[in-house]
Amino acid sequence: MANDDPQTVPPPVSDAAQPPVRAGLLRSGLVVSVMTMVSRVMGLARDVVIAALFGAGQGADAFFVAFKIPNFMRRLFAEGAFNQAFIPVLSEYAAQRSRAEVRELLDAVAGSLAVVLLLITALAMFAAPWLVWLFAPGFGRDPAKLALTAEMLRLTFPYLLLISLTAFAGSVLNTWSRFAVPAFTPVLLNLSLIGAAVLLTPLMSEPAMALAWGVMIAGLAQLAFQVPFLARLGLMPRPWPNFAHAGVRRILVLMAPALFGVSVSQINLLLDTVLASLLAPGSVSWLYYSDRLVELPLGVFGIAVGTVILPALSRRHAEQSGEHFARMLDWAMRAVLLLGVPAALALVILAEPLLISLFHYGAMTERDIAMAAMSLRAYALGLVAFMLIKVLAPGFFARQDTKTPVKVGIIAMVANMVFNLILIWPLAHAGLALATALSAFLNAGLLGYLLWRQQALVPQPGWGRYMVQLLGGCAVMGLGLAWLAPEWQQWLGWGVGQRVLHLAGLVVGGAAIYFAWLAAWGVRLRHFRLHG
Repeated sequence: MANDDPQTVPPPVSDAAQPPVRAGLLRSGLVVSVMTMVSRVMGLARDVVIAALFGAGQGADAFFVAFKIPNFMRRLFAEGAFNQAFIPVLSEYAAQRSRAEVRELLDAVAGSLAVVLLLITALAMFAAPWLVWLFAPGFGRDPAKLALTAEMLRLTFPYLLLISLTAFAGSVLNTWSRFAVPAFTPVLLNLSLIGAAVLLTPLMSEPAMALAWGVMIAGLAQLAFQVPFLARLGLMPRPWPNFAHAGVRRILVLMAPALFGVSVSQINLLLDTVLASLLAPGSVSWLYYSDRLVELPLGVFGIAVGTVILPALSRRHAEQSGEHFARMLDWAMRAVLLLGVPAALALVILAEPLLISLFHYGAMTERDIAMAAMSLRAYALGLVAFMLIKVLAPGFFARQDTKTPVKVGIIAMVANMVFNLILIWPLAHAGLALATALSAFLNAGLLGYLLWRQQALVPQPGWGRYMVQLLGGCAVMGLGLAWLAPEWQQWLGWGVGQRVLHLAGLVVGGAAIYFAWLAAWGVRLRHFRLHG
């Protein structure tokens, strides 16, 4: 895990700073996908424990909001704007500058990032009640719930500082093609929350506070985990704030618009939480559980591909290799569609069985399952669009263009609010999820059109045949799942073993049908091999 491709990474003692340029994108993508799959499976295990212990009650609602605030800012800032601005600049330094200059950049960025994050964290902890009211105004109607959430937020918000520094380390490792380490790191968050829920809950006067402590512990563990791998590369920074450094200034310029552009889908999800807090009790939790299931294929397929192509696209842009740049984007779109379309269809067909098998234990009621299934289907309709955003946005960021995604993001944001106002009345919380899905399609469509108009995205031959192959496989798989799956009410009476066996059989059976169809129509693994 420490060395994904030892033959392509320059030794730490070398004066050359250039990162690998011939890493196989398929291989790197599979590495990230496997590690992400481990993380997401552990995340589902975490949510099973939380659902069993806390259900969709007041404590669960309070924790989900208290965790969503720093987690949202993490995705917006650390894994969003910072990551998309930092990697292209670091890749350029690594390709064109000396190793000493690369280390100087790392020192300046680490120090400057730490100073900013310390100030933000201190301010947020002081203003915790106001932040809760801002992000979940409906909680203001229940002073006890508001106070509990604010108390939790003071424990969870320092996670932003810790995970942002972890994201900094992960960006360096990704640039040097050490993809496995950053992809595995989120497993520690899930292990920490499971441990806290099981071990600390009995010790707390307010049981849900154990989860907040679990977040704090996880942040420390994730940062500590990546330090040895940076040191092994000889790239461990000595943080020293230097906002005047040319590289830091350029990162800040790129980050300003990217703060909005790269994370529009996350902002839309946050708006869902704000509006859901005004709806029936449990709405926040229903959206959370359904979003978690959509996040599994999104992370394993969409985010994994987006993670590996950003450094590769950045290198190709630095080398002015426009033809290979366009081929990479085309490859990324085909790769996420290959798995994203059938995953979305499976979530729609198997919504209740999935939710029952994972969450219908302890405090989780049958009504909670029915409500969460509604929003899960709505989110699933937008899964392909969420994935396409993850692979199309790097096409702009790799070329250090962060303004265009902002313009697209503003359009998608306004559309999401309009869709929210239209759909919340007839569909309640499910309307919020559907609005997010619709705005994601608008976002992805505009990004793709603009890349095509700029000739950064050039469709390669064979798209017509590819779509026939893919959609035909999905149709056959969907019919198979609909025929094989028992009525979801039957699942309620089964034990955990019977549920898991039936669900595993449906997943394996559906995948076998889909890939058998693709194989019969001539789709081969070698068709997706491409070097970075």
